[in-house]
Amino acid sequence: MQIGTGFWASKILLSAVQFELFTILASKGKMSAAEVKSELGFKCSDRHVYDYLDALAGFGFLTREGLLESAVYSNGRDTDVFLDKKKPTYIGGLLEMLNRRLYQFWGSLEEGLRTGKPQNEAKSGVNMFEALYSSPEALREFISAMGGIQMGNFKAFVEKFDFSKYHSLLDVGGAGGFLSIFAAQRHPQLKCTSFDLAAVEPIAKENIAHFNISDKVSTAPGDFFKDDLPKADVVVMGNILHDWDEEKKVILMTKAYEALPKGGAFVAIESVIDNERKKNLFGMIMSLNMLIETGDGFDYTFDDFNIWAKKAGFSKTELIPLMGPSSAAVAYK
Repeated sequence: MQIGTGFWASKILLSAVQFELFTILASKGKMSAAEVKSELGFKCSDRHVYDYLDALAGFGFLTREGLLESAVYSNGRDTDVFLDKKKPTYIGGLLEMLNRRLYQFWGSLEEGLRTGKPQNEAKSGVNMFEALYSSPEALREFISAMGGIQMGNFKAFVEKFDFSKYHSLLDVGGAGGFLSIFAAQRHPQLKCTSFDLAAVEPIAKENIAHFNISDKVSTAPGDFFKDDLPKADVVVMGNILHDWDEEKKVILMTKAYEALPKGGAFVAIESVIDNERKKNLFGMIMSLNMLIETGDGFDYTFDDFNIWAKKAGFSKTELIPLMGPSSAAVAYK
């Protein structure tokens, strides 16, 4: 029953992010239910406002002092760090996209399983990436979502991976450029490049300028299927391989192999499923999300990665655990 009604809880959180409730509370400190109701323009009864805010408090997103009419609400500690849109630590971009896009698309999971077809914008004849890149607002939301889901993994990766013998990094599908930024900040000898479609480049440039690190981080526009990858000592793909079927996965890993020198490393940062397929439920759920989004894409185990790495020409591999369900699958040339 808890899992079956799970969308009730998720929708409460997703709507609060969409309302920017946590951002408002961060600026005001504390608010009563009446103040929240007025600020957000709710027309429901006071009782339902109490239910909504108390549920968020019960989940741990808010703290509450008092009860009902006398209650005042404020952000929980983690909420204040990660869900205030005005802070650089904001990771709510993915939650925004979940609410606007994926919440409705996941309602067609049955059809996806029956047909093997994507259940997103493609059902109306529009390619997912074309839809996401159709407007500056949609593109920024998507880039923010990708940054939000990978932020902790990127920071963990630049701490755990041994960069001592490397001098250049290429982030393929680099989105907002955050992996390159974090890597250059942590390892001064690195020159980093964020490689993505031309439409994404201005967003990455903004972030690079914000962190004042343009002397060590640059951008390169391109299509990783149509263009050769720029040469680098380390080539990283974060949440890229799982978008595609097995054939395209091997193609991308082979292109990475060709861009590397001997001793270079290819890294895939994703929710790598445990080989026994028992523990990393998030990885398997993410793989179903790839069915919804792409039809053919899927997440994979480290055993799968090893098979593809061998086909691409790599000599050895390792798996580095990162944050939560995510890992860095590494293949060395």
